Amino acid sequence: MPKNDQELEFDLALELEEPKMFRVLLHNDDYTSMDFVVDILVGIFHKTHAQAEQIMLQIHQKDKAICGVYSFEIAQTKVEQVKAKAKESKFPLLATFEEEN
Repeated sequence: MPKNDQELEFDLALELEEPKMFRVLLHNDDYTSMDFVVDILVGIFHKTHAQAEQIMLQIHQKDKAICGVYSFEIAQTKVEQVKAKAKESKFPLLATFEEEN
């Protein structure tokens, strides 16, 4: 049975757009310990210890690395969690997020 205009308009309104996704990055510095970075990757980003070590080495060698890709709200929360943990531990670890292309 064909749909009327009102039904078609309702169907279009129900279609959801894919949310924009954001990369969360950790940046290298001369003061934050490698162990602390691994702990952050395991605790906040839920990486395995092996994955965390690999990402930590990327950060050390390339000055930054992607820790995960999330929706805006989750990316923002992860960055804030890193900032709070780093401040608590007196490390200058920088976390940022950027829109994925």
